[in-house]
This record gives sequence, structure tokens and C-alpha cells, in this order.
Amino acid sequence: MTSQQTDAAGAGRPGRRKRVLLGGGALAVLVVAYFILAATIPRWWSQRVGAAVDGHLGTGLVLGLVFGIACTLLPLIVAWIGLRKRRPWKVTVGWLALAVVLALPNLWTLSVVAGGGSASHAGQRVMDVEAPWFRGATLAGAIASVVAFAGFLVYARKRRGRPATERVA
Repeated sequence: MTSQQTDAAGAGRPGRRKRVLLGGGALAVLVVAYFILAATIPRWWSQRVGAAVDGHLGTGLVLGLVFGIACTLLPLIVAWIGLRKRRPWKVTVGWLALAVVLALPNLWTLSVVAGGGSASHAGQRVMDVEAPWFRGATLAGAIASVVAFAGFLVYARKRRGRPATERVA
């Protein structure tokens, strides 16, 4: 190998090292952020919901249904819009990120219900006392939304297969 070939072969390495270091740093930040959020989000969310419900069964039921339906159906619709047409990948990622943001209240409730840490257990105790029926109603609303969205997809697929003259009638 000549010295020019050696220089050319090594020219790409500093850029690669920089990307690896940036990627590793970003991964480390994400891991630290995960542990911080896992220790705080379930407590914080259960306190917010508990303050809104204030121990009333009917309020917990209605608020749980609203969150379950809205924070499941809206993200499904947004993700469907983002994925149904071929778009640039950045636009698709944007639609999917919006769907995740819209689903955050349900994900936070799930972190309280299914989490195994002390923050989740504290959140469960807060919701037991301050937000009765909220968790169950959220689950019922989420299931109803998924069933309704699946029905919409089946209906849309059947309707798309019909000739235009049948659609008008």
C-alpha cells in the first residue's frame, strides 16, 4: 500500500469514531433518562389523576373512559394516516411520534398498572384511594377503541373493493 492509499483508508475513521461516540453518548443519556422517568412518572401521573378524580367513583369512571377512548383511538388514527401512504421517512416518523405523544396518558397509566418498581406501587396505592375505577375504565375505553378502529378498517377495506356506482347508493 502506498502512503496515499493509507491516508485515504484512514480518512473515514475519525468520522466513524465521532458517530460511534455520539451514538454511545445518546444511548447512555436515554438509559439514564429511562431510569429517572421510571422512578418519577408513575407517582406524578397517579397524583395528577387522583387530584382530578378526588375519590369520586363516577368521576373516575368517566375520566377513565375519556382517557381510554381518546388516548387510544386518536393515536391509532394518526398512525394509520401516517402509514397508509408512501411518504418520506421523516414525515412517517413525525406522524408516528405524534401518535406516541397522543398515547402518553395511556402509557403513563400502564406504567402505574404494570410497572414493577416502587414508584408504580406507590402510584397504584394513590389511584386505589384517590382515583377509584379510573384504571378499569381506562382499560375498557382502550379496548372499545381498538375494537371500533378494527371495525373501521374492515368497513373501509370492504368499501374500497366496491365499484363507484355502488358507493353512491
